[in-house]
Amino acid sequence: MDSATSERAAGPSTDRPTLASTADNGLKIVIVGGFAVGKTTMVRSVSEIRPLNTEEAMTRAGQDISQLAGLDGLQRKNTTTVAFDFGRISLDARSVLYLFGAPGQERFWYLWDRLFSGTLGAVVLVDTRRLSDSWYAIDRLEHHGIPFIVACNDFGGPVHTEEEIRAALVLPPDVPLVECDARDRSSSKYVLITLVEYLHTLSEERAAKRAADPAMDAQAETTPEAVAPEVVAPEAAP
Repeated sequence: MDSATSERAAGPSTDRPTLASTADNGLKIVIVGGFAVGKTTMVRSVSEIRPLNTEEAMTRAGQDISQLAGLDGLQRKNTTTVAFDFGRISLDARSVLYLFGAPGQERFWYLWDRLFSGTLGAVVLVDTRRLSDSWYAIDRLEHHGIPFIVACNDFGGPVHTEEEIRAALVLPPDVPLVECDARDRSSSKYVLITLVEYLHTLSEERAAKRAADPAMDAQAETTPEAVAPEVVAPEAAP
């Protein structure tokens, strides 16, 4: 997919708000998925700062992936993320999301476990023409117990029903599934809002369970998600 964004000018952007200097709560979000599903594009489209990218020219190994795929958009891809992408977006005056885009090529997947450290939640970005490329991302998130949503990036491929996508990815009914265009800032923001709302819902459910069973408090304090009720709320999302 072309990495150009719908709201990005050719020169340095001057129309995006400056992050408040009072922001002191940083919440880590990871965007994962297969090769060339639009993770770098999403970070670029939504970040309120100039994003950090670790893109390098394709090596022979990466070119083989593109050639074997034979899909529109991949033939034009000549760079690949080799570590991670990084961006930032404000939730409110004191809280920001730190966005980490994970590398998609299998030879860099060993980096994922380190990126997952301290992560509040994740977006699994998928190309519906290559749903099997997303299985590993979902498996690793479930292994680490990290809440996630699934966002289907629009590549203009065949349309699948929600039921078909959920069945292919073996998604539980409570995991949000949304459509998006990673090139579009408002669409990418909607994905993050959906994730924030989902995390807030999970936090409320945990709080209700702790209220019903005080013995759960000690266990809840050891999980990273336990902080979510205090710092994340749907109305505070961008």
